[in-house]
Amino acid sequence: NSLQYKGFPLLRKDNILYYGSMSDSHIIMMQILETKEEKGIKIATRVSVQLQLTAEGLRAKERIVKSTEKSSLWNAMDIASIWLKRANSSK
Repeated sequence: NSLQYKGFPLLRKDNILYYGSMSDSHIIMMQILETKEEKGIKIATRVSVQLQLTAEGLRAKERIVKSTEKSSLWNAMDIASIWLKRANSSK
């Protein structure tokens, strides 16, 4: 059982989060670029968001469909869920 957010799997490896399923046409990769500490908890203050194709045989740069930077993980997850839903529903 994996963590789910709005119906898609969410995996974390260090400062990178993968949102979506490799069996779909697109996934989201989010990289936490900067954090600050508040009350002993690290809070993301700069997050890179990329909508990527899952097709095999493409180089890393060719996979990127859209990208942006957001000022919090909440804002990054918000745009990620919109992009992922739209991209995977327009197959």
